[in-house]
Amino acid sequence: MPSAEHKSAVGANRILFILAILLVAVATTSMILGHLYIAPGQILRIFAANVLPMERTWSPAVESILLDVRLPRLMAGMLVGAGLSVSGAAFQGLFRNPLVSPHILGVSAGAGFGAALAILFFGNIIAVQILSFVFGLLAVLLTYCLSRVYRSTPVLMLVLSGIIVGALFSAGTSLIQYVADPANEMPSIVFWLLGSLNNASNRDMVVVAPIILVGITVLLLIRWQINLLAMGEEDARALGVDTTRIRATVILCATMIAAAAVSIGGIIGWIGLVIPHIGRLLAGPDNKILLPVTVLVGAAYLVAVDTIARTAMAMEIPIGVLTSLVGAPIFAYLLRKNRSGW
Repeated sequence: MPSAEHKSAVGANRILFILAILLVAVATTSMILGHLYIAPGQILRIFAANVLPMERTWSPAVESILLDVRLPRLMAGMLVGAGLSVSGAAFQGLFRNPLVSPHILGVSAGAGFGAALAILFFGNIIAVQILSFVFGLLAVLLTYCLSRVYRSTPVLMLVLSGIIVGALFSAGTSLIQYVADPANEMPSIVFWLLGSLNNASNRDMVVVAPIILVGITVLLLIRWQINLLAMGEEDARALGVDTTRIRATVILCATMIAAAAVSIGGIIGWIGLVIPHIGRLLAGPDNKILLPVTVLVGAAYLVAVDTIARTAMAMEIPIGVLTSLVGAPIFAYLLRKNRSGW
C-alpha cells in the first residue's frame, strides 16, 4: 500500500501538471487574441519560420506584432506574475502572517518614486526603468538599516520600518506629481503608477528576465528552510537553520523580483497577497509544494488579466486597476473561507 508521503507527492505532481497545462492554454490564448486576431496555425508557422527555412506567406506587420509586441508582453506577464506570487508566499512564511506581500518593505513606493523622478526630469522609458529599479532596492536597504537601529523583534521592526520608508517615498511621489506638468508629465506618472505591461520589449526581457528568474530559483531552492522559519525563529535555530542568513536571502530575492517587476510593469498590486492564498487552497501550507504552485498560478493569472486589459475595450485598461478589482473580492472571500486560520 502506498505511503501517505507517496500519495502526497503524487497529488502535488498532479496539481503541478494541471497548472502547467492551464498556463500553456492561457499563454496561447494571449498570443491569439488582440485587436488583430492571429490564428494558432499561423503563430506556429511564424515561430517555425524563424528557425527553419520556410516561405513567409504573412505580412511583416503580423510577424512584428507577434514577436515584438505580444511575445515580450507575454513573457513579462509570466515573469512578473510568477515572481510577485512566489515572493508573496515566501514573505508570508517568513513573517508568519498571511496579510503581507512583496511590497511591505517599501519596494513599490521606492520604485514609484524613482519612476516619477525619471518621468519628470528625463522623460524616457529607459531612465524610468533604471531609476525605478534602483530606488526600489534603495527603499528596502533603508528599511533594513532602519530596522537595525532598534534591538527589538527583528521581523516586527522590519515591517514597521517598511511602513515608514514607504510613507516617505509615497510623499515624495505626491510632491513630484504636484510640481509636474499637468498636460504631459502628470498623466504619464499616473498611468505608470497604475501598472501596465504595454512598454515591455524584447530588450527589457534580456535585462529583467535573469533577475526575476534568479530570484525565483533561489526561493524555490530554500523553500524547505522557509518551512522551518514559519515554525518560529527559536524552533528553526534549534533545528540548525541560520535564521538571519535565510531571512536576508528571502528579503533580497523578493526585493530584486519586486523591483524588477515594478521597473517594467509599474505597480501591480494584490498578486503577491492573493495568489499564495489560492495556492494554499490547492496544495496546502507546505512551502515545498506551495511555492512551485504559486509560480504557475501567478504566471497564468497575470497573463489572463493582461489579456483582458488589452482586449476588453478599445483603450487599454491599466492592469493595476484590474488586479485590484479582481483581487480584492477574491481576497475577501478567501479570508471569510479561512477565518479559522491559515
